[in-house]
Amino acid sequence: MSDGMTDDTTGAADGPHGGTDPVLSLSGVDSGYGEVQVLDDCSVRLDPGEIVCLVGPNGAGKSTVLKTAFGMLTPWTGTVEYHGRDIGGMAPEEIVREGIGYVPQTDNVFGSLTIDENLRMGGVARDGSLEEVIETLYDRFPIIDEKRGSKAKTLSGGQRQVLAFARALVREPDVLLIDEPSAGLAPNTADDVFEDVKEVNDMDTAILMVEQNVTKGLGISDRGYVLDQGTVRFEGTPEELLNDEEVSQLYLGG
Repeated sequence: MSDGMTDDTTGAADGPHGGTDPVLSLSGVDSGYGEVQVLDDCSVRLDPGEIVCLVGPNGAGKSTVLKTAFGMLTPWTGTVEYHGRDIGGMAPEEIVREGIGYVPQTDNVFGSLTIDENLRMGGVARDGSLEEVIETLYDRFPIIDEKRGSKAKTLSGGQRQVLAFARALVREPDVLLIDEPSAGLAPNTADDVFEDVKEVNDMDTAILMVEQNVTKGLGISDRGYVLDQGTVRFEGTPEELLNDEEVSQLYLGG
């Protein structure tokens, strides 16, 4: 865990691994859509093996962080680094090959394809044995193994999320970006999905996650960032963020 919560964070803080180099970092990033700026001097880091959760009010720029990290948006200023290498401005297909996966909030599976076909689509151009990694994922996520011949559109919301995770894991990334995994799910189903996020993390995959359910999202995380108006306002452990009165009142709805 980090040493303590920081207010008005402007640089990448030390992670939970005692100065370990981050696997992914955004440093001083300005970014946005067209001429509309969303991120303003935004700095976030993800250390190996971590789950880090981005929280904050609607429109704070949380999803924009993921899209900038994944090459869907090019940083105007600042850097995006993966294992110390600048990947800012690289195309998403190149970033996937580097070792970063992305699970968007919507349209994250092919509904007209079977589960097995979805996984194989996720492994297009993959080096190494596709069959072996797919069978490993079926073993890891038995809920999709039971339905591997079914069309993805027949799955429940929670099952689709599991398939989306598995599909992104076919290329065995060491970083997975996840945008609001519990969105639109019933509470019990959402709890199952958070367990699946931890299962993904147990596969030596560091996770940077945006989540609307602040308590649940931070509850499975090593650290969290509170974003507002495109910049990091607070960073700390889940306990520090959830127990800080100012953070709770201003940003976490309580």
